[in-house]
Amino acid sequence: MDSISFEEFQKVDIRIGTVVEATVPEWSHWVIKLAVDLGQEIGQRTIFSGIMKFYKPKDLIGKQFPFVVNIPPKKIGPEGDFSNGMMLMSVVGEGDEETPILLKVSKKVPNGAKVR
Repeated sequence: MDSISFEEFQKVDIRIGTVVEATVPEWSHWVIKLAVDLGQEIGQRTIFSGIMKFYKPKDLIGKQFPFVVNIPPKKIGPEGDFSNGMMLMSVVGEGDEETPILLKVSKKVPNGAKVR
């Protein structure tokens, strides 16, 4: 495993956001499109997550999760949609047996709260 400095780690902006909408794009067989409220400072963002095999959109709506918010947008799918962040999760298993485990906050916090 490669090490990074504390200063490099501090550059990663992780915020808590609430999923306000979750849908499966018509073209998708693996990603869920999330509308995430990341608080007043950041606002609402579209973030895609490749977890459809394990979770249904209704399982995510209204729940809070950690998101990395300072990575460049990434084009997702054929319609020109962009993911503007990354949902954090743990992964158990390897290869075809990988299963994502969603990280949840133990108490409701304000949207946009920083994770340190």
